[in-house]
Formats: sequence, structure tokens, C-alpha cells
Amino acid sequence: MSVKYNGKHLAKFIRPEEYDAIFPQVELAHQQLESRSGAGNDFLGWLDLPVNYDKEEFARIQQAAAKIRADSDVLLVAGIGGSYLGARAVIEAVKGQFHNEVEDGLKIYFCGNTISPTAINDIISLTKGKRFSINVISKSGTTTETALAFRVLRKLLEDAVGPEEANKRIYATTDRSRGTLKQLADAQGWPTFVVPDDVGGRFSVLTAVGLLPIACAGIDIAALMQGAADAREEFSVCSKDNDAYRYAMTRNILYRKGKVVETLTAFEPDFTMMNEWYKQLFGESEGKDQKGLMPTSCIFSTDLHSMGQFLQDGSRTMFETYVDIKAPRQDYFIPALEGNFDGLNFLADQNMSIVNRKAMEGTILAHNDGGVPLGLIEVDCLDAYNVGSLIYFFWKACAVSGYLLSVNPFDQPGVESYKKNMFALLGKPGYEAQKAELEAKLNG
Repeated sequence: MSVKYNGKHLAKFIRPEEYDAIFPQVELAHQQLESRSGAGNDFLGWLDLPVNYDKEEFARIQQAAAKIRADSDVLLVAGIGGSYLGARAVIEAVKGQFHNEVEDGLKIYFCGNTISPTAINDIISLTKGKRFSINVISKSGTTTETALAFRVLRKLLEDAVGPEEANKRIYATTDRSRGTLKQLADAQGWPTFVVPDDVGGRFSVLTAVGLLPIACAGIDIAALMQGAADAREEFSVCSKDNDAYRYAMTRNILYRKGKVVETLTAFEPDFTMMNEWYKQLFGESEGKDQKGLMPTSCIFSTDLHSMGQFLQDGSRTMFETYVDIKAPRQDYFIPALEGNFDGLNFLADQNMSIVNRKAMEGTILAHNDGGVPLGLIEVDCLDAYNVGSLIYFFWKACAVSGYLLSVNPFDQPGVESYKKNMFALLGKPGYEAQKAELEAKLNG
């Protein structure tokens, strides 16, 4: 199996009998997931998604991606939260942070995830003189950030090519049968893809939500799904040796010991957006009822020159999880430099991946000696297959971890609070009573 959890650096922080003690709770969580009897069971479509996905829609996604790659210079993906994080994370993990700059062909930009006027103006600038298509992703069609961006981009497209041609360049990923966006898409004749009713946004990357942008990036989505399917089989066994469950148990044991912050770390900048996806997955799933680990992230060795001081010597309220990527997408051989003016010839005549690994190993030893518990999630490489496996690993660990906390991992009631305040302050009809109250608080 391509994804493993290695806890060899946890021995002085967790005793073997602590895993024995918590395992009956894991067995209960496993039973609740498999029988679909636990909290949030209406949103367990992700469990079998890698094998039970809609094959006809999958083929349509591949066909749409081929068309977009053939007739467009730019694809604008409008979505927020799970409607963009997963797709961007996979694309950058597999293709690299600079895939738009270093590869010929289609450029993919994500928008609709902010209300910043600067951001939308930058997106508008990127389309000038370019043939572009839009993939708007929203179950309802009324999510403020996404709907506002789509309003701007649709007009931009219609002004550029006319309404008839624009309708051939808009792809809607939305509810199967209802909602504002679905109605509009049907009326305009836009191709539509489904946001499943039983899959929450942060678990949606392997649905059309993520698969269409990922396929447009030229990534093999069949390999992505196969990696997830193999991980599903591997992590379906209720055992202490189940690596996803081992990770979930570790997180919860450390949480009960007062470790309230987890830092996910990789020595690979292309993992940056995967870190962001992890933060949404665990933060939105576990942060309820004044409980839960605070998910944070770092990219090393970059952040060792900033966050490194705190992690080494700061408050012992956190633990680290390292994503150990065994092989880089591309290596670089370090030649010797005549004169050795920088004093680095001791690094010459070897691959840079060796230097990066020694930096990781040195950091692990330093932080561990400094009192930081840490575990390793080992993955062979960041190709489509392995990233698919990694996604499912995190899904399964997150679900079990949430149940161990006695929270519903599949709802997000707190997310609605800011929206209600924002609507009231903006004067949305129906929120008049709250508007005066909130303004008084702001001005008090």
C-alpha cells in the first residue's frame, strides 16, 4: 500500500497500552461508519465513492475536459471551500505550484473563494485576449462569494463571445435536480455535473466537484480514483494495524494529553494546498461543541526560518505530523562549484532530494528531542494514484477521529454564523431586525 502511518517517534509520548485502551472506541466508530448508523450518516457517500461513482458522468467529465483543453486558453473555476480546495490541492500536488507557468496549453485559475475586489480584477486581467471557459461549482447557486464572481465572469464571457457561444463555455457543477444554479443551467443549456446529496463539500474532491478541474489539468482521474479505491479496501479492516485508524487514535490520545494543536508538515512546496485542504477537512469536521484539535500547517524547510523557533522551543501544546514523500516529481543533481565560495561543496555530487531528506530527519530529531510528539504519514510520491490514496486515508482518519471526539464530523453549523451577520449588515431582505443590533455592537 502506498500510504502508511509511522509512529516510531511517538514511543516516549504514547504507551502501547494507550492504543489498547482507546481501540474499543475505534471499533464502535468503525461499526457506526460501516452500518451508517452514526451522527451525520446522511453524508457518508464518500465511503464507497471510489468504487460506486457514476461511470456515465465520469465519461462525460473526461469528454468535457478534452473539449475545454482543445478550445480554451484559460479555465476559470469558481467555487469556495470544498468546491475549490480539493481540486487545486490535487492539481498542485501532482503538476506543481507553477504548472500554469511551466506547461504549455490550458491555464487553470481558481476564483469565487473571496469577496476581494483586487482578486476579481486580477482574474479579469488574466482573461484579456484569451479564450476562456468557466466551471461554476455551487450546490445552491447562491453562495455569496461564488455567485458574485460568477455574475462578473459570465458577463465578461458574454461580452467577449456573445451569449450563444458563452453558453457553450460554461459548465455547472451543482445539485442534481434543484436550486438556482441548476435551474439557470437547464434554461441556458449549460452542461451540468452533480454535487451528490450524500457527500459534503470537504469530502467532494473525488466527485465532479474536483474531477472536472483535475481532468482539465491533464491529470489521469482514473488513476486518482484507483488510488482511492485501493485505499478504501486497505483501510476498511477494523484493526489496530489499520494505518488510518492508527493516525486517528494517535491524534485523540495526544489531544487527551493536552495537545490541542496539530501541525501538518511536508518538505515539499507543492504540498501547500494539500495542507490547506487538510485544514478544512479536519477543522470543519472536528471543531464543534468547544472541542477539537486546531489544524495548522507548515512547509519545511521554508517555515523553519519562521515557525521553527516556536515548534522547537515554544508552548508544548502541539504535535506534528509529517507527510514523508519518498520520491520527488523530479530530482536535481548538485554539481561541484570551482572555488567553493559558498562552502557548500560538501553537498555536491548527490541529488538534492538527499539533502532535503537529511534536513527533514534533522528537524524530526530536533523537535522530538525538544518534546514534540510527531508521526509520519509515508507516501511513495505525489502522482495521481498516490494522491488518491492519501485523500482516502485522510477521509477515513477524519471520520473516526470525529466520532472519537463524540462530534458529528459531517455537519458545519458554525459556518453559517458569519453569513447571517454579513447578510444583515449588507441589508439583505429579511435581515432588517438583526442589522440595527449588529451595527450597534460594531459602533459601541
